[in-house]
Amino acid sequence: MTSAEPGPRVVVPTTRGPGRSHGPEWESGPVIRRAAVVRVPRTGDEPPLTEEQVRGASPVARLVTARPWVMDVTVAVVIVLVGLVGSGFVWETANTAVYLGLYRPDSGIVELATSTWLVGTAVGAALLLLRRARPVTVTVLMVIASLVSLQVAGVLGVLGACLACALYSVAASRSTTTTWIVFGAAMTVVTVALWQWQDLGLIEILAWFGVHPSNGVETLPFRAERPLFSPARRMGSVLLLLALLLLGVAVGSAARSRRLHAAELVERYRALARQRDDGIALARAAERAYIAREMHDVVAHSLSVMVALADGADAAFVRAPDRSRDALRQLASTGRSALADMQRVLGALGPADRDGTDRLAEPTEVDLATVVERFRAAGLPVTATGLDTALPQDTSVRLAVLRILGEALTNVLRHAPGAPSVEVTVRRTPTAVEVDVADAGGTRPGSGGTGRGIVGMRERAELLGGHVEAGPRPEGGWRVHAVLPCAPPDATGPADDDEGEGGR
Repeated sequence: MTSAEPGPRVVVPTTRGPGRSHGPEWESGPVIRRAAVVRVPRTGDEPPLTEEQVRGASPVARLVTARPWVMDVTVAVVIVLVGLVGSGFVWETANTAVYLGLYRPDSGIVELATSTWLVGTAVGAALLLLRRARPVTVTVLMVIASLVSLQVAGVLGVLGACLACALYSVAASRSTTTTWIVFGAAMTVVTVALWQWQDLGLIEILAWFGVHPSNGVETLPFRAERPLFSPARRMGSVLLLLALLLLGVAVGSAARSRRLHAAELVERYRALARQRDDGIALARAAERAYIAREMHDVVAHSLSVMVALADGADAAFVRAPDRSRDALRQLASTGRSALADMQRVLGALGPADRDGTDRLAEPTEVDLATVVERFRAAGLPVTATGLDTALPQDTSVRLAVLRILGEALTNVLRHAPGAPSVEVTVRRTPTAVEVDVADAGGTRPGSGGTGRGIVGMRERAELLGGHVEAGPRPEGGWRVHAVLPCAPPDATGPADDDEGEGGR
């Protein structure tokens, strides 16, 4: 990641709180100011991760994955080639069986076994072309073809290998339960058929191939009472079939496991990408909320005082020019302070210093007495105690005290004009700084607000682990009480303040 654009701040959603003025409720939550500026790439800037990339497949594997029909055709061609070669072996084996007197010379077993072998090869290869789309159906049809081949000519041919390929597709695309059910059913049915009908199997081919003598040698006499094959040879065919089918299931299950693992990794990657994008969107929303809160604190507070000072200067211009001049000086001082604070806010949106600190995070005015005096000049009858209290060195606590005090007094100025008294108390305890602002209620109608007043105070307090209580007083008026810990508390949550639901 490179440093290219302003980084986001993080919002932690908390309880809902009513604004002091009549207005919509806002979601309140602490905003953590950034210490570094980074650029996080969006998901749309990155190519999507695929299962092939996770598997690290070879070019041939990627080709097969992109074009599955290539593998299907390849398997079918291999089966056809094996079947053609095997037909020569079964022809030789059938001739040997006739020579040994196991079949009558006129039984036609040679032609029947060879043709059945070839037809089974063609049917098996054709069915394997469909195994990817319909694996269970192809397996069932393959079992039926095996039964027909065994019953007609007593040979299974390459249909055993075809059945193993079909079971591979079942294991690769279906659940484990389905795979073993299909395997058990196919193995049972074909085993019974092998035991009952098979005459020429792989063991017979291996044992009798090449035994047939050259032409002109008479065959041995046919002995009808002699059985064709022993149970041991039948068991050999069954074990060979079992090994083939288990191999198909094992390879298919392994392929399915790799595919599912790759899909899980891809989904996890995409979930992380979505989570990152959601975090970026949340951070952008937090950035907008931060700007709105800072602009409210800087502009709304200062403009409220400046409007009150301008009205006072206008009213006293004729009868008390000295007071009017003082009000104008206060008006200019407030404007300069607001301009400096505005520059600080705009500077905070840019990159941080090289050491990772925010050089403009320090408030331009931390003299509480000056802040209170400014509101006195605007017409508020403020009685203050504890303004000389030594504030903590923590910039965030100092800024929170200043902002909460300014917001509370601004609310009195806007929503309770003509209040006969406003009491301000600042206290420092070993573990916290407390700010208390109480007014006796206005005598004239107040102006409306944006609903961000109390929300902003609570955000600042909750960020530091403190809380703000704001609501009407029983004896009349409004009270704001803030507690800001000087050190991070062990377990302090936001205050659950239900007072003032009908806030001013």
